[in-house]
Amino acid sequence: MTRLERLFENLPEDIDSVLITSDINRRYFSGMKSSAGTVIAFREKAYLVIDFRYIEKARKTVKNLEVIEQKNLVSQILELLKKHNALNIAIESKTMTVSELALWKSKLSKISIIDTDMLSNEIEHLRAIKDNDEIVCIKKAQEIAEKAFEKIIGFIKPDVTERQVALELNRIMFEEGAEDISFDTIVLSGKNTSMPHGVPSGKKIQNGEFVLMDFGAVYNGYHSDMTRTVCVGEPSPEMRKVYDIVLKAQLSALDYAKAGITGNQLDSVARKIISDAGYGECFGHALGHSVGLEIHESPVSSPNSNTVLKAGNIMTIEPGIYIEGKFGVRIEDFVILNENSCENLTKCAKNIIISK
Repeated sequence: MTRLERLFENLPEDIDSVLITSDINRRYFSGMKSSAGTVIAFREKAYLVIDFRYIEKARKTVKNLEVIEQKNLVSQILELLKKHNALNIAIESKTMTVSELALWKSKLSKISIIDTDMLSNEIEHLRAIKDNDEIVCIKKAQEIAEKAFEKIIGFIKPDVTERQVALELNRIMFEEGAEDISFDTIVLSGKNTSMPHGVPSGKKIQNGEFVLMDFGAVYNGYHSDMTRTVCVGEPSPEMRKVYDIVLKAQLSALDYAKAGITGNQLDSVARKIISDAGYGECFGHALGHSVGLEIHESPVSSPNSNTVLKAGNIMTIEPGIYIEGKFGVRIEDFVILNENSCENLTKCAKNIIISK
């Protein structure tokens, strides 16, 4: 069964057609990356209407959709709606702009446009459960990132700047086969590590400092995500203490992670350990999020998430403690949930790494 067929199975029976215009969802359903194109799908057949720049590639790579070269998009969409006797069409309300919606409403005046969140929500739910092809790509992306991590340890030393480490991490990931980086690589050192999403600077790394690295690779459109906090030289007793608390919180959440629990239940396992240790106010972000074609996807595990996690969800587990003016520690793996436990896709060591 194709992804579009699964989508229609979850939509109300009276929905005749769907219009997919967002880049990410178009790639999800067509299997091809492009900066333009429109997917229009009916219960019996689906089409990709795409312009001359991508037509050759689309004809060679796209499966399960008929590829049509775009000439006059509105006329072509109207013709397909008439051909399939469609009376209505659902649009992606969460990604379509107000001006785009106004345009389609003016051009498809005889067609009922369903502009609720229904289609966006159903696509979100579908994408949340990864299939085997997606998992293969995500595992490959993680392997690339981990190879980069193994090589970067020897590069980290006093007087090297945060920005130099970030650039080298990126270079190695591309060298190892990444098509892109998952997000702007975060490398922070010393006092800067207390900023969870700080930006690499020209600050030089010094002995006795933590270096926090949050990074990932993209392979065939799919992202990886990991964080490791290492120390250059010997950490202070307080640094070791905080690191051990974060590690304990992360390991406990990994042991608890499985399908059938809610996002806030998973979050609370790690958060309680950090709070009981006296650092509750120093853990101000969610425990984790899903990862796939985008670096942040649904579901999430946070104090406010009542969403029930499902088998096939890929979740990050990333507790942290951030002490303003001193240092911060975050340890992040990401896992595939199954019925009774989870499979950890992150194989790198987590005991405190001391770079000499």
